[in-house]
Amino acid sequence: MNQLLITSANTLGQLQQKLDILSHNIANLDTNGYKRREASFTDLINQNAKNMLRTDKETGRLTPNGIRIGNGAKISQSQLVGVQGNIAQTGRKLDFAFTKENQFFKVLVQENGQGKVHYTRDGAFAVTPVNANEVMLVTEEGHPVLGENNQPITFNPNSGDIVLENGGRLRAGGQTLNIGVVEINRPQFLTQTGSNLLTMPDNPAVPENEILQDANRGDIAMQQNALEKSNVDFAKEMADLTNVQRAYQFQSRSISLADQMMGLINGVR
Repeated sequence: MNQLLITSANTLGQLQQKLDILSHNIANLDTNGYKRREASFTDLINQNAKNMLRTDKETGRLTPNGIRIGNGAKISQSQLVGVQGNIAQTGRKLDFAFTKENQFFKVLVQENGQGKVHYTRDGAFAVTPVNANEVMLVTEEGHPVLGENNQPITFNPNSGDIVLENGGRLRAGGQTLNIGVVEINRPQFLTQTGSNLLTMPDNPAVPENEILQDANRGDIAMQQNALEKSNVDFAKEMADLTNVQRAYQFQSRSISLADQMMGLINGVR
């Protein structure tokens, strides 16, 4: 097959993945606590074509002998960008926003009948009844918000106002509860599971303590009556989307030209 066809087809597949990432970022422009992803490209393995019989004629070259033929480009990494989003005041007592990067809430999600800890920056919480005297703090999807001991946060809603204190401490129902918070240092090793949640994969590529750890209580920075918005820059995403679309059109045009040239060659009698 024509080398140009191979190179263009390889690159088109990777550009499609880049388009998907940009589209996902734009779709989550108004998602609370969403962190955009950014993809970077690298060259695929190059091939050396030996086009000269006398290697002595290539003495002194700083590059390998022959012609280096590329095979297109690929996405080398899709990285979660943890830049702080804007803080929007809501006036709602159960809305909490982190004011420091890399800190996440711990929530419990049921998977195949078992609970697994997930992580989110979305602090739009609610309460659901547990019994006649207690309620449980949950996310908008109904997932329990966990404390520092990985147990759901419950309290009596009739025993006082809900107040967020320093260090992620929640004073509610006449008691002080510590909200579970982790610091994620290497989010690229976590898995996105939808609903703006991250979770630890079953077999992480690096030790778990290198990916995340429980945050020091004194380092937790959180604000009540507010929510963190997404860190997606719409203008930047649209500019990147335009550049990728142009690159996609260029690669498609290359395939068309290669096909035309092969047609001309096959038509020679």
